[in-house]
Formats: sequence, C-alpha cells, structure tokens
Amino acid sequence: MTSERKQEFTLRITQANPTELTVILYEIAVLYTKEAMEKDPIAEKAEYRDAIRKTRNCVQELFSTLNFEYEISGKLLSLYMYVNRELIRADIRKKREPLENVITILQKLHDAYESISDQDQTAPIMENTQAVYAGLTYGRTTLNENLSNQGTNRGFLV
Repeated sequence: MTSERKQEFTLRITQANPTELTVILYEIAVLYTKEAMEKDPIAEKAEYRDAIRKTRNCVQELFSTLNFEYEISGKLLSLYMYVNRELIRADIRKKREPLENVITILQKLHDAYESISDQDQTAPIMENTQAVYAGLTYGRTTLNENLSNQGTNRGFLV
C-alpha cells in the first residue's frame, strides 16, 4: 500500500462512525488481497505472505467487532472463518484461486455495508481530531487540504 493510500485511510478513519469504519476495513482487506494476487508466490514469497498476513489481520479485526446480540453476526462469523481458511489455503498452496474467492466475498460485504453506511447517523468514533477542509485551495495538479484546530490538546482524551 502506498503512503498516499495510508494517509487517505488515516484521514477517513479519524472521521468515521462505526459503520464507515467497517467499510474502510473491508477496503483495506480487499486492497491487501489484490496486492497478494499481484505477487509471484514463489519468486516474491515474502511479499506474497506479508500481503496475506495483512489481509488475515483485517479479517481478525472484523471477527472481533461482531456483536452476537444480532442473528446476522453468526452468519458473518461463518463467512469470516471461510475467508480465513481460503487465505491459509492460498498461502500454503501458492494458488490465486482462493484469493479470488476472498476478494469476491469481501467486495460483496463491502458493498452491503457501504449501502447502509449512509443510514448510520452516529458521530465519529474518534473525538478531538483535526478538522480537514478540502477544496479551499488548489495546487498545480492536486487539491490541497487545510487543517484547522491545530491546538496542543489533540489525541485521545482520558
């Protein structure tokens, strides 16, 4: 993942509510899975395994966010377990087919969560973050972002 993408995800995470955070996590998992598919499992073994490990970490985080008070959580758990098995299978057998299955499932779950994220009107999870205003000034080839509230009292409040 490029540093620009990391910065983009970081900015989105600071402004995200719980549903949007799940959408972002799916996007990151799909991105890492695609990175694994781009690598040669034999020649670029370390990079291939690292991308799979990062995807598995994302799936593990999705595991941990399930709320079993809702019936759908059991079904999502089954899907996450299947995705995890497919990632392990791709790592062991050095095949791309399991990764294609993973991308298909994660992309469908991403689309479902993205469609309901507009309905979630809860406040962002992180408080006391910098406000970012985009579009106030333009660079030669990019849109500049301005930060406000750059006081000394930033970060988590305890």
